[in-house]
Amino acid sequence: MKNVDYIIVGDGYAGLFFAHQLIRNNRSFVMFSERQKSASQVSAGIINPVVLKKFTTFWKAQEQIDFLKNTLKEIENYTGQNYLIDAPIHRIFHDENEQVLWLKKSDNDDLSQFLDKNFDRLKVVKNDFLSGKVNQSARLNVNGFFTGLFDFLEKNEKLIAEKFIYSDLDTERSTYKNFTFKNILFCEGMGVKHNPFFSDIPVNPNKGHHIKVELSEKIPENITIKKKHFLFPVNDQLYFYGGTYDREQLHQEIDESAVDQLKKGLMEFYPHPFEIKDINFGFRPTVKDRRPIIGRHSDHHNFYVFNGLGARGILNGCYFSKSLYDFIEEGIPLHEEISLERFKNKN
Repeated sequence: MKNVDYIIVGDGYAGLFFAHQLIRNNRSFVMFSERQKSASQVSAGIINPVVLKKFTTFWKAQEQIDFLKNTLKEIENYTGQNYLIDAPIHRIFHDENEQVLWLKKSDNDDLSQFLDKNFDRLKVVKNDFLSGKVNQSARLNVNGFFTGLFDFLEKNEKLIAEKFIYSDLDTERSTYKNFTFKNILFCEGMGVKHNPFFSDIPVNPNKGHHIKVELSEKIPENITIKKKHFLFPVNDQLYFYGGTYDREQLHQEIDESAVDQLKKGLMEFYPHPFEIKDINFGFRPTVKDRRPIIGRHSDHHNFYVFNGLGARGILNGCYFSKSLYDFIEEGIPLHEEISLERFKNKN
């Protein structure tokens, strides 16, 4: 038997950012990964402190942005790569009313550091009413992040590329196959619905599509354009555009209606020919109150869950991974807004 402090089940943002907490605190662990592309791995990687439909912000936005930037610097120390892309979001305004609302909101204390008062006219794309820049916004190099961290974990014999079999878990002895563990953490996204210990947590799938397109006229490389969806370069040839939100069409196939929505959305502000080269989708684990679900099993006290990161998987996964670590290791209570206990109290 091999003894470890933690077993992590799942390899999305929740699992990897928690793994980082274990690395920085010299805790031993293994991660079980099926090495299939999760919603995290096909995500846009947008780092955004503003809700761009209403020009509002959200709970702990500045703290999450600051914590993420510091965490990515720590990760760079052992992977040798910087995964932060300095490409601020430029939100194309639909009309003059949106300009006025943006300027009004930019005077609010919680938004003044995010909403730039100087509007820009973007090249190549249609933006008759200009665009507003979101300060402190950026992107994560999603492919680089997952590749770099998986490579690091694999080289250090912390990554086990196989499906986790719940029936092989001995809850009394805290063993799984040839491992004994102090704690086990389930970070499985929508896979949690097959988990016999946490299948009842209230996460709901939200299907998101994105397309990769070849543009006939290139847009500037150092920005992320947002109107209905996000547009930014992936490499020299391809651009990412997405993603959609759908709580109804939940089958494991591409929805042509979503692809059509993306094509029409892109054509609204990109008046040049383009060609779709790839289509992807994933299922975001969302929660009704838009807060992650973090907590301990009521019967198995060394079993934990970290789920429900939703569309802000990067910020939520990074920031609240430390909250979970401090809860397990230091006994620091979880904030009631993210705790699994908030649902039990309603029963």
